[in-house]
Amino acid sequence: MSVIDADGHVTETQDQLAKYLDEPYRRRPTHQLFLPWDGWDRRMLGTLGEYAASADAWLKALDRGGMEMAVLYPTLGLFMSFLKDRHWAVALCRAYNSFMHEEFTRKTPRLKAVALLPLQDPEAAARELGRAVRELGCVGAMLAADGAHVLGDARFTPIFEEAERLDTMLGVHASGSHLGGGGLELFPAFIQTHTCSHAFGQMRQLTSIVLEGIPERFAKLRIAFLEAGCGWAPYWIERMDEEYAKRASEAPALKKKPSDYVRSGNIFFSCEADECLLPQALQLIGEEQIVYASDYPHWDGSYPHSLDELRRREDISDAQKRKVLADNARRLYKIKQS
Repeated sequence: MSVIDADGHVTETQDQLAKYLDEPYRRRPTHQLFLPWDGWDRRMLGTLGEYAASADAWLKALDRGGMEMAVLYPTLGLFMSFLKDRHWAVALCRAYNSFMHEEFTRKTPRLKAVALLPLQDPEAAARELGRAVRELGCVGAMLAADGAHVLGDARFTPIFEEAERLDTMLGVHASGSHLGGGGLELFPAFIQTHTCSHAFGQMRQLTSIVLEGIPERFAKLRIAFLEAGCGWAPYWIERMDEEYAKRASEAPALKKKPSDYVRSGNIFFSCEADECLLPQALQLIGEEQIVYASDYPHWDGSYPHSLDELRRREDISDAQKRKVLADNARRLYKIKQS
């Protein structure tokens, strides 16, 4: 079966990005381009996680698991939404996107990239999305799940308009940090923070996007919710339906139930290979809307074991596996069959 990784990561370094900064930003110190450290030690004493800071490293990883291609998201860039200086955020996103083009996607058609967008300035983010897709060949863009924002807010309309105009996807991705808010800063151990961070961020943003009517206003727009698994989604859309049945007047943009939008075919979720609720998610969300994501090379991924585990599962059919492993990602990212 063909395999397309719908959410891999590049472990970009400060020095790699610095040389792609426009002036006058290139003269800034580059020891800390993104957010200051959040206080949690993710290293696991060196026992987990790898580095994939080059196209060659990623090509070796693809071959190791027998994958056709991967769509790459950032690592340091996951913290983009926490930057306060919007001009610096715009410059840094441009540098990251240029870096990915020059050092990854230009070198091989097996590696695709999504653009990093500065949500601090939605108009500039829309312009950068246009540049990234038209000039750099990006197959989508990342929207940060974490931060002091909800993505259904009207100020992000230019981004949704441009994405639909370009016929490109938007991937909602969290940082795995307590800095996303939601009470995560109260936990005394990273295991507790990380347990909740991705899932809570995705729940918050799915709620905002659907109940503010983004899928109603942008019916062709494809949106993916990544790195929180898919087992939570059936529960959450049922919860949104229950709230909507009682308080529909507070979601005036909607013309049908929240679950109808989620099941429309244009909202995607990545799965974990060992999720016991994967068969139910395929049934209740849609077989065409679940994608495989390796999360390689991050410490909490288990690639290529996760891929082997998904291939061996006996509670989903071969037809479903083909969709999850490649077909759905092709549709999400508009990747042509090779």
